Parts: sequence; C-alpha cells; structure tokens
Amino acid sequence: MKFFIDTANADEIKKAKEWGILDGVTTNPSLIAKEGVDHKTRVMEIVNIVGDLPVSAECVETDYDKLLAEAKDIASWAPNIYVKVPMTPTSMEVVKELSPNGVNFNVTLIFSLPQALLAAKAGASFISFFVGRIDDMGSGEAAQNISDAVEMVETYEFPKNPEILVASIRGPLQVVESIRSGAHIATIPYKIMEQLFHHPLTDIGIKKFYDDYLKATGKTA
Repeated sequence: MKFFIDTANADEIKKAKEWGILDGVTTNPSLIAKEGVDHKTRVMEIVNIVGDLPVSAECVETDYDKLLAEAKDIASWAPNIYVKVPMTPTSMEVVKELSPNGVNFNVTLIFSLPQALLAAKAGASFISFFVGRIDDMGSGEAAQNISDAVEMVETYEFPKNPEILVASIRGPLQVVESIRSGAHIATIPYKIMEQLFHHPLTDIGIKKFYDDYLKATGKTA
C-alpha cells in the first residue's frame, strides 16, 4: 500500500519524506487556505520537496469551460501533478476530455461504488473514497465499498488502470481498515501518520530493554 500525506504544510511533508514512508501528497483548497499562501506557489514548493512523487492539486471551478481551463492550467505546472476534481457530471466531462491527452486526474468526494465506476470509466487515475465521512453517516459501508471498488478496478478494464485512494481518514483504525480492504493508497493527515509509529507495548518494550541494559552494564541513565 502507498502512503500519501494529506496536507499543504511544507514542514510536515519534509518530515514524512525523512521518515522514508512518503509515496505522494494530496492537497485541497481548504488545506491551502489554512497555510495562507498562493495555491500555485505552495503546490510548486511541494513538488520541489517530493521530486517526481504524485502531487494532487484541486480545481475549484464548476462551469465546464472554466473547469476545463483550470484543469489544463494546473496540469501544466509539473508532470507529476494529479488534477483533483469532485464527482460531478461536469467534472467527468473534463476528465473524459483531458485524460487521453496525458492529464492525470484524482476524482474526489467519492462515497459509493457507482460513483467510483463513473470515475473509472471517465479516465480517473485515482479514485478517492472519503471513508471518514461515510463512517460519520453510520452506514458501516466504508470498508466494503473500498473492497468492492478495488475488486472492480482489478476485474474490469478502464482507460487509466485507476487506483483506489482512501481519504478523509480520522484515525489509525481507518488506516487498518484500508489495509484490510486492499486499498491501493491511503492519504493520511500528518498527526495520524505520526500516531502509526506508536503502540503502548512498544513503549514498554523499549523501556524494559533500556533498563535491562543499564542493569547489565552498571551504567546510569
């Protein structure tokens, strides 16, 4: 499974890269706004940090002509940019138009298997399921939706061989569920990514090993 970091914070991206676990970055207008920087400026800064790893940058236009122009512009920023668009009929028209010309799309705000199918048929490269928001609805369908979507893209032929990306992750348990469901990618906020390193028994074990070392060597802490 690939790990993307879901942030527009340059320091968080640098740290995830230092950990050696980073496979890509996802951003959105809300994350960019939180940083108080220009969209393109920050996205290009991220590209400079991660090299050729995938970086998702999101469109905000909803009118077809404006969205088409915006998607073309964002795609031109760097060859590893994945243009994020929400699951709407207009967005799928844009994906269908541009994906054969080498533009990679991350279709976001996916909540159901039919939506995932439409994104795959249009030519999406990444299909982003928002598991946190699905779980918030109390349906209990998030894990099954992911598993079904993975089976779908691996069974049928689609224009871009899309990967299922799990987004809107609220805690480590949803990372575990993503792994069990066979998702290709999980995009994880920095704080949750940090939590994945830790377990109470790991901390206990580290302390015991260190205490035993001090006892055996006669050294003091």
